Parts: sequence; C-alpha cells; structure tokens
Amino acid sequence: MIAVAALSGGCGAVCRFLLDTWVNKRNRLSIPLGTIVVNVIACLLMGILTGWLSAHTGSGQVKLLLGSGFLGGFSTFSTASVEGVRLIKAHEPIRALWHTGGMLVISVLATLLGFIIGG
Repeated sequence: MIAVAALSGGCGAVCRFLLDTWVNKRNRLSIPLGTIVVNVIACLLMGILTGWLSAHTGSGQVKLLLGSGFLGGFSTFSTASVEGVRLIKAHEPIRALWHTGGMLVISVLATLLGFIIGG
C-alpha cells in the first residue's frame, strides 16, 4: 500500500508540474499564478474528499491514496513559500503579501467549500 501511495503522490506531482507550467505560460500578472491555481484546486479537492469521508464510512485506503498520496504530491506549500521569499528579495513586499496571504485565504475558503460539497 505504501508503494501505491508513493506512486499516487508521484502522479500528483506530475499533474502539478503540468498545470503550473500551463498556467504560468499564460499568466500576465506579476505574481506566480500557477502555484495559486494548483493549491486552490488541491484544497478544494481535499475538502471534497474530507467532507465525503466524514459523511460516509469510507476506506482508510482511499484517504491514503487520494489525500496523502495524490493531493499531497499535487499541492505545494513549499513552492508557494519560496515564491513569496523571491518576491520579497525582488523588493516586492506588497506583492509577496498579496501572493502568500491571498493564497492562504483563498485556499482555506476552497477547502471549506469542498467540505460542504463533499458532505
């Protein structure tokens, strides 16, 4: 089961890379939008999964494979943190605040929405 969860996490990481690259190629804003899109989608899906599992007696394997595995590999808090630091180092503290703070707020709201949808 651990190997399958690791494979699921790898698939999530590949999906994150592809989506992040696709969004950033089209991004015209001065903030790294790809990571925001990825993390908000990951939070929405994690909320749906958590809401569904709390409303149904589901398998712990589903939680492991989809939650810890795929969505764990898909989401990326560390990249978001590095992007915030890069904006600060580029003397863009306001953009850094909007980027990191905005992503946090939107991600929490997406998780709440997902939990409501999933439950």
